[in-house]
Amino acid sequence: MPKPKYHILVCTNSRPPGHPKPSCGSAGAAQLLMAFNMGLMQRAVPPGQVVVTATGCLGPCEQGPTVVVYPDGTWYSKVTEADVATILDEHIAKGTPAASLKPDSVWQ
Repeated sequence: MPKPKYHILVCTNSRPPGHPKPSCGSAGAAQLLMAFNMGLMQRAVPPGQVVVTATGCLGPCEQGPTVVVYPDGTWYSKVTEADVATILDEHIAKGTPAASLKPDSVWQ
């Protein structure tokens, strides 16, 4: 497999029902993971050019689901399925973080 141009990390961490802290898993992260993979296939992105990986907790649980795009190290918070197309079409296809999604706002 060639070295990927981009690596998309999707937090899919889940907590038991009733846990006081939120989690990306309970906020729809599994659907995001599928949406990223389907979106790449629909856009005919060659296998290996972009890798999508489910992760454990990335930290900002209250702002989840969290997605991080490397090698840029760009963090997206509160990502929805509707945001996936924006990330793929702007960040991945054009190489520019999707400004409309307020990238890296998790650190402000």
